[in-house]
Amino acid sequence: MKRLLQIGTVIRKDLAVEMRSRERLIAMLVFALIVILVFNFAFDLRVQDAATVAPGVLWVTFSFAGMLGLGRSFVREREDGCLDGLLLCPVDRSAIYVAKMVGNLLFITLMEACALPIFFALFNLPFPPLLLVVVLLGTIGFAAVGTLFAAMMTYARARDLLLPVLFFPIVIPLLIAGVKLSAGLFDGQPWAEINHWLHFMIAFDVILLVVSYLSFEFLVEE
Repeated sequence: MKRLLQIGTVIRKDLAVEMRSRERLIAMLVFALIVILVFNFAFDLRVQDAATVAPGVLWVTFSFAGMLGLGRSFVREREDGCLDGLLLCPVDRSAIYVAKMVGNLLFITLMEACALPIFFALFNLPFPPLLLVVVLLGTIGFAAVGTLFAAMMTYARARDLLLPVLFFPIVIPLLIAGVKLSAGLFDGQPWAEINHWLHFMIAFDVILLVVSYLSFEFLVEE
């Protein structure tokens, strides 16, 4: 119960700070909309079947917009000295990780919820309900390992360069699985032919969550 209160306190702090400025959420959403618009106009002139490129566009948009949000998740704490204060508080380090991860998950999910209707409207594609499950699974793994790397890069001099270079190789298998599942759903493939990708995403999410959770305390101590 005490840990849940600690996690809830950190989450409320992050939500309150973000709702005052909205800089991270607005930046992610504007970036996602620009990418969707650029790809839509480009492929509208050259590609006959939008469903062939839509899965790649969707996951490129979410991954790069999400990276923009992850890069800012610990910057304010570093600039205001808040992270040092959190680490000095009598709070379990794992609770800080869970709170920051949940906060990143909420912000990225909110960006995706705003961008998805625009994506389907512009690409004129049918909406498969199972896509929501696929996007959620991809976002969980993305936020889990992204929070860990964002914390690790907080005091790095070239953090804006190092974060994507180190982070994306880790989540590429998750993104590939998301693209494969999305493509199968858009093409109407039988579920039996693509459900192994869903199992892969679930297993990958569990591994990322466990490893990131156990590693966070040692990384922030360094």
